[in-house]
Amino acid sequence: MPRTPLWTSIEAALTGDIAEGRYRAGDRLPSEAALAARFGVNRHTVRRALAAMAEAGLVHARRGAGVTVLHRPTEYPIGRRVRFHRNLQAAGRLPAREVAALETCAASEAEAAALEVAPGAHVVVCEGRSLADGQPIALFRSVFPADRLPGIGDALREVASVTEALVRCGVADYTRRSTRIAARPADATQAARLMVEEGAALLRTVSVSVDPAGVPVEHGTTWFAGERVTLTLAEP
Repeated sequence: MPRTPLWTSIEAALTGDIAEGRYRAGDRLPSEAALAARFGVNRHTVRRALAAMAEAGLVHARRGAGVTVLHRPTEYPIGRRVRFHRNLQAAGRLPAREVAALETCAASEAEAAALEVAPGAHVVVCEGRSLADGQPIALFRSVFPADRLPGIGDALREVASVTEALVRCGVADYTRRSTRIAARPADATQAARLMVEEGAALLRTVSVSVDPAGVPVEHGTTWFAGERVTLTLAEP
């Protein structure tokens, strides 16, 4: 079995330090020599870990000035009332969503079961990328029942917020009925869109959102860049 490269463990440890507030935005990380001593490795291994963190947008290295922390990973609550824009604004980040594809097609077997519609029923699929302060943090695929939500496709074209799109279709409120979380390595396409290395850790969430009557209105899958987002369980 291939061994995990040492630099990835160092990257994970330093990213964890930043997430926990040990190093804050604007702070300078210890020198390469100090980090090499801390982790018991050579400076080249430390340099590789810092380069990966720089590629992820967590730190910035400048000759003669050391390595400076740019920001900490985004805290993203997972709970019954998950709202993308609200979550990021609460974390002091600027949210944005880029829609890459929007189409009406037949529901897959899994989508039909999750949305409680007939197999092959029409669904509107919205795919794209979520950003915080201009940096990609997640890819999303949201599936909506077309017959249950007339006009949802047009609403998603006109507004960036899923919440606002659902309001336009008569769904004044919604909550998550279930969320499943799993770790997955980024494939080549995901890595390119998220600007991470192929094989980087992604946190995949699969959820079903329902209206106040308990009727499903969205089946969503999100792939979060693990090094940029800390998922937290929110209170109901």
